[in-house]
Amino acid sequence: METRTQILISVGIGIVVFNLINSFLEIKFFEGFSDAVFDIIDTIAEYLGKYNTKRLIARIKKNRIVIQKENIYAKYNRLVENMIYNFNLPLTLESFTSLLCICFAIITLIIVTIMKSITLSIMMTISIFTALLTYFVMKSKAMHAEKLENIMDAEDLICPLARDGVLNAIKKVMESEEYISPSIRPYFEQFIDNCENNGYSFKQAITILNRQLGPKFDNFTKKAIIFEYNERKGMADIFMDIVDENAVLREINSKKERIFNKMNRDFILKTIIIILFFLYALSVDGFRNFMLQTNLGKIINSILVSIICLSFARCQALQGDFSTGGENK
Repeated sequence: METRTQILISVGIGIVVFNLINSFLEIKFFEGFSDAVFDIIDTIAEYLGKYNTKRLIARIKKNRIVIQKENIYAKYNRLVENMIYNFNLPLTLESFTSLLCICFAIITLIIVTIMKSITLSIMMTISIFTALLTYFVMKSKAMHAEKLENIMDAEDLICPLARDGVLNAIKKVMESEEYISPSIRPYFEQFIDNCENNGYSFKQAITILNRQLGPKFDNFTKKAIIFEYNERKGMADIFMDIVDENAVLREINSKKERIFNKMNRDFILKTIIIILFFLYALSVDGFRNFMLQTNLGKIINSILVSIICLSFARCQALQGDFSTGGENK
């Protein structure tokens, strides 16, 4: 205990003396060191930027020529692209992957320092990363579901008024700020502006709107184009099919939400019970020393963390298998 106190005092005195010397002699050691570190970071960031740009261009060219096979890479790409779109992140697929790799390396180093085992640390990092990625995918799907609900609400208001023209129907609905959600309202404002002020044809303007709102708006867009250019008596009734479809979709989503909420609630309760039991067991000295100090205990801890994280990922993956049209998978 005395040796440790002496070491701490010596380190403290050394830091004070070092700072005094730097102040009196104006050496500015840390300023030069920080500049060198930032220069290295800028160089690495510039290299990664150029590398990711090359990969992005190569991927776009390849996608135009080759039909992408449904493998694990295609699923990862689609998952990340959906997440970037739903969270509105200023990233590309390549830059997101690079950022993910950097975070993985940093967290692995931290866990290696704590666990003092490279194998266990990598296993734990993979499990934790899988759980974190699954959590953000779950949030992304929730945001996407909310956007779908807002689009369906807008369609339900526009469709009955479409017999007077789709543009007129949208303008009528837009007269009240309460009818269309603020999250998608700017897209409809841009659509009206494109039709009336920017010289776009109706087809061009609604195609842009369709691209902004996503696949859920495909059916409405197709019917709107047909109606606009081939309008006949009684043809406006085609839009009411969308209202009926939305009603069915809402019922399905409501049942899914109840089932998924129960699954998530059961998983969280079971996980909390396991964690509380483990924390209570740590109050026993022998068990605490075994679990925290011995290699076998660290292996067991790593396996338990991995099981919990991967079980959470599996639970969310099962929910993803029951997606309906227009949802992220």
